[in-house]
Amino acid sequence: MNLRARLVLVAVFATLGCTGPTRIVRPYPAPAANELLATLKARQATIRGISMEARATSWLGGERVRGTVQMLAMRDGRLRFEAEVSLQGTVAALAVNAGEFTYLDHQKHEFKKGPACPWNVASLLRIPLKPEEVAAMMLGDAPAPADPTQASVDWDDLRGVDLLVYPGPGGSTLWLGFRRGDPRKPAWDLVFLEGLEKGAPGRWRVAYDEPKDVEGIPLPQRIRFAEPGKSFDDGVEIKVRDRSVNPEPTDGAFVLEAPGGYKVIITGCGTP
Repeated sequence: MNLRARLVLVAVFATLGCTGPTRIVRPYPAPAANELLATLKARQATIRGISMEARATSWLGGERVRGTVQMLAMRDGRLRFEAEVSLQGTVAALAVNAGEFTYLDHQKHEFKKGPACPWNVASLLRIPLKPEEVAAMMLGDAPAPADPTQASVDWDDLRGVDLLVYPGPGGSTLWLGFRRGDPRKPAWDLVFLEGLEKGAPGRWRVAYDEPKDVEGIPLPQRIRFAEPGKSFDDGVEIKVRDRSVNPEPTDGAFVLEAPGGYKVIITGCGTP
């Protein structure tokens, strides 16, 4: 084989070896931000809160923790989670109301209370986000923008989704991934949420999988969470067993009291 032929073969193999990921071209005109915001607002007007039973599995910190969790979440960030164990009933409960968190550990006989920051909110479900972010995650979408005029639209050419980008709670930035199933119809499904907290090294990620129609809105049967720089295999997975929308709980549902004989611990904020 002469030198020229060898050089041609080298060039061919180099080209094959450098093949990058497939880039997807948006097959329809770019939507305006208010089109995607209208989809988000329609979800939020229809689904204001949720009560559900789910199987939650966490791999955060390299430790596998699994259990059944009863969840009550309202859009304003009010939360109540109860972890159950077969033959024992409720072993732990967490509530968030008006910026305050309370947590009951029936196995350690401890009662914790403090500000509802990510460190504390993650005490049970192990998802270190702000209460309104956790609530929106359970509802299958995202916190609404405080100022809709700051929202913009981008295109993710690797995943083939429209991105709605806007400032989130507490100085964060949110990316909402919308997929348009039929290029001929201006209708989108929300398939993921990503957030970058102020001063954080990277984005946390939420994937909304296996949608099921509820009140005309596709709600995920499986929700996955990943910390910044981590894979979903090292995060938290929530599989919905049963769900009802728009419950009407009293404020007392989001407040826990210390039983007699329990050690009371006042907590601050830190890093989960």
